[in-house]
Amino acid sequence: MSSNQQIHQRRLAAASRGVGVMCDFFAERAENATLWDVEGRRFIDFAGGIAVLNTGHRHPKVIAAIEQQLHRFTHTAYQIVPYESAVSLMERLNALVPIDGPVKSALFTTGAEAVENAVKIARAHTGRSAVIAFSAGFHGRTLMGLALTGKVVPYKSGFGPFPAEVYHVPFPAGPQGPSVAASLAALEQLFKSDVDPARVAAIVIEPVQGEGGFNVAPAALLSGLRECCDRHGILLIADEVQTGFGRTGRMFAMEHYPVQPDLIAMAKSLAGGMPLSAVAGKAAIMDAPAPGGLGGTYAANPLAVAASHAVLDIIAEEHLLERSNVLGARLTAFLESRRAQCPALTDVRGLGSMIAAEFADPATGQPSAALAARVQQAALARGLLLLTCGTDGNVIRFLYPLTIDDAQFEEALGHLDAALAQAAQALMQAA
Repeated sequence: MSSNQQIHQRRLAAASRGVGVMCDFFAERAENATLWDVEGRRFIDFAGGIAVLNTGHRHPKVIAAIEQQLHRFTHTAYQIVPYESAVSLMERLNALVPIDGPVKSALFTTGAEAVENAVKIARAHTGRSAVIAFSAGFHGRTLMGLALTGKVVPYKSGFGPFPAEVYHVPFPAGPQGPSVAASLAALEQLFKSDVDPARVAAIVIEPVQGEGGFNVAPAALLSGLRECCDRHGILLIADEVQTGFGRTGRMFAMEHYPVQPDLIAMAKSLAGGMPLSAVAGKAAIMDAPAPGGLGGTYAANPLAVAASHAVLDIIAEEHLLERSNVLGARLTAFLESRRAQCPALTDVRGLGSMIAAEFADPATGQPSAALAARVQQAALARGLLLLTCGTDGNVIRFLYPLTIDDAQFEEALGHLDAALAQAAQALMQAA
């Protein structure tokens, strides 16, 4: 068995540096919320493959579903020879999404594909071309996804030009961000100065921004956007790639709001680690593209579809929506209780188990990526995997499997407690 260092040297020689890698160790096996590296070290996984593993690593029901499908067939290309399991999955998704009336779906492979196809569907339905997104939003690494994304470094640097007719307005993020009124006013100003609303096909928004820092969209913002879309014949697209399938304590984050989107893009935890994404929406809108206008060679991969059926069963049978709220409340209470001892921890926010901790320099109030990284590295040294995010890189997000048991969750909080204390002590010494 090769050591971590040996594989690391091979990776540097073989892999493009453009794919950034956080850890300097390599996974050997995983189970629920635990990872082991090639040298046998154990880690508690609060990264979840970037929100992909709401049902944990290798859930027995997911494994069984994939194994059963392996004995039937692994690929036909759904758009060549379809299969019932994909049809029944779309039926299940249509029944789950918070959209009234007849709903239809289309299956794809990645989150970026789902977002791009939602834009294609919106353009086909409206006959319009322009799209509006938000600052600090993240919608994928393809060119249209990057055009929609509201953060330059590292995602957009060096990759332009991007597709035209994509516009951004400010997102009302946190106490230092613009107000909802200011965001909606910026949208109206955009209509006056940059794009006629009659040319806008869709407004795309994450109900809770992922890479942007787990910023929760205020209800007033979604209500204002819905009114604006209805007034101008614009479609409202909810990017639920990171927020879906129980992460916020509901199946979809849009269920927290008093309005509904026209289209929902989903991926990540849809299939328990298998590559699968989808767009669901009002049937009349989803039917706008002509036959052949949507698809993909690996779209609706049968192994991923089988896994997704298992994931939906697990969420219902193991009451993971309730579990998400319980764990999120426990984590939030813990973080709030540590703010006095760790003054660099300036904000705790989120919905359900989509929780974030924000860090800033107590002396200046300025966002501090260094402090967030210090906590992340201290936790990693204790065997706890955490991810950072945010426009300034100063936010730690928590993406543990919702299937984690209580004992391991408490163990993780112990590691986090020590990491926060270490960061606070270092800050005091520096002062």
